[in-house]
Formats: sequence, structure tokens, C-alpha cells
Amino acid sequence: MLRDGSVGIVTNGTADNQLGKIQRTGLTHAVDAYALSGIEGIRKPGTGLFEIAARRCGVNLPDGGWMVGDHPVADIGGGQTAGLRTVWVDRGAWPGHEHSPDYVVTDVIQAMDILRDANE
Repeated sequence: MLRDGSVGIVTNGTADNQLGKIQRTGLTHAVDAYALSGIEGIRKPGTGLFEIAARRCGVNLPDGGWMVGDHPVADIGGGQTAGLRTVWVDRGAWPGHEHSPDYVVTDVIQAMDILRDANE
């Protein structure tokens, strides 16, 4: 989520797989933009995908925002490098992670609560 309330999806993976997930779940109509590594040819944790998603949302990445994700390097490390605050959805699969997120949650609902409270 970007500072202006825009929501973008930034994901690594093959174009057909990730785009299929976004379309099947109805997220294409629920988000402002998306950037998929399989389409763009770049991957997280590099900042390129974050920059593309922000631009497609009509904002500048330096204006700030949030990254919510479950991978400590690609999502949390990448989000931090891009200048975003981070929420790690910890499912217990990454012991000894090297990045310190702003918040740690166990499910997406908790992450949504943090985002809502931060934007009030």
C-alpha cells in the first residue's frame, strides 16, 4: 500500500502463473496496479518491480508506503531497500531471517489492521 492509499501487487514468478492467480481471485479489480517479474524481466528484492508498481499506481516510490509479504529477503529486504515500511507475514518457514520488518504478523488480516491503523 502506498501513502496515497493505492494498492499494488509486486510478485516474483512466471507471468502465466502469477497473472492467473491475480485474475482468478478477482484481485485485478481490487488493486490499482501490479508488477510481475515474469512480465517485467526483473525480480524482487531489487527495487525495479516496486518502482514499476508505484508508477502504475500514479505515485512516486520515494513518497513512501508499505510492503506486506511472507519472504524475508524478497519482500521485507526488497521493500526496505525501496524505502517502504514492512510487514512480514511469518508462517514459521524462515528461521533466522536477516531483515527486521517494522511489524511481524501471522496472517494477512493482522497486516490489514496495521495498514488501516497507520493510515488513520
